[in-house]
Amino acid sequence: MDRRKFIKSAGIAGTVGTVALAAPAIAKGREKLTMVTAWGRGLAGVFDAAQHFADSVNTMSDGLLEVDVKASGELVSGLGAVFDAVTSGQADMYHAADYYYVGQHAAFGFFTAVPFGMTPNELHNWYYHGDGHKLHLELGEEFGLHSFLAGNTGPQAGGWFRKEIKSADDFKGLKFRMPGLGGKALGKLGASVQTLPGSEIYQALASGAIDGTEWIGPWADEKAGFQEITKFYYTSGFHEPGAGLALGLNKDRFNGLSKAHQKMIEIAAGEANQWNLHQYLANNSQALTRLQASGVQTLEFPDDVWDAFGKASQEVLDDNMSDPFFKKVRTSVESSMKASAKWDELSSGAYTRQRTRVLG
Repeated sequence: MDRRKFIKSAGIAGTVGTVALAAPAIAKGREKLTMVTAWGRGLAGVFDAAQHFADSVNTMSDGLLEVDVKASGELVSGLGAVFDAVTSGQADMYHAADYYYVGQHAAFGFFTAVPFGMTPNELHNWYYHGDGHKLHLELGEEFGLHSFLAGNTGPQAGGWFRKEIKSADDFKGLKFRMPGLGGKALGKLGASVQTLPGSEIYQALASGAIDGTEWIGPWADEKAGFQEITKFYYTSGFHEPGAGLALGLNKDRFNGLSKAHQKMIEIAAGEANQWNLHQYLANNSQALTRLQASGVQTLEFPDDVWDAFGKASQEVLDDNMSDPFFKKVRTSVESSMKASAKWDELSSGAYTRQRTRVLG
């Protein structure tokens, strides 16, 4: 089946109500692009990345190319509706985490994060100097998308729990929020895994609809208020060692832009990618100190739990290897990751270990 034709013909009934098609808005040489996002307005870090991208385009174009940012619920609601709105032509672009769309194609996971996958540096090495962006575009062909990385959360925490995790058996029957292939790995450990938008997590955790959640890291998690509900916080996770955020544009709309405007979008996406990564890194340590001062217990999973994560993660990745494109992307990722890790371990890895030893 041609998924792109199917999506366009099916539309997104039930998700956007009576919203009219986002026809190009052109007046006196000006164009307007409507961006739908997976994020509630003001959601720390993730919405910031979308807004930062839009502001950069609006400034670089001197107002000739305007990006109008719509938070979740303002034009469409639901993670899937964001993807559908753009692929069907109801909106011009989305800002989201592409692993929300592993149900469309499992390879989307690689452009956010896969369990035991890439750190931010490794992801950027692959994306900008390996085959990463080319493969992102190739995947987009099937859905009528032209994509860029446009944000990164850095390494994500293992999450918030109502009780300590002492063995892999503690995941059996646990109602836990985790998207992407990491969530599928937890499912293999017996967890009841849910994918919820960021704006819905607090209420689900507070009400007991879920027993635990991962979100991002100390700064964003503190802003979300999870420390008001539970005090067990696992600071290192297996699922997202460097989660990329994506800008997905309707390919026909992108191709209809001038070369100058296309380049502005590319530059603004790349700049937002770096800006957002360091926004998280600049804020996480201070937020962690505040969380600990409020009584939050910061914990690490036992080694045997990490072993179980690893086994389940490999099974999830292997489950998808019958798909030729998934196999192609996985092979490219693992080859790049191996090449990147060798020098990083010998240089910055050795340096940071010695710095901690010498200076404490």
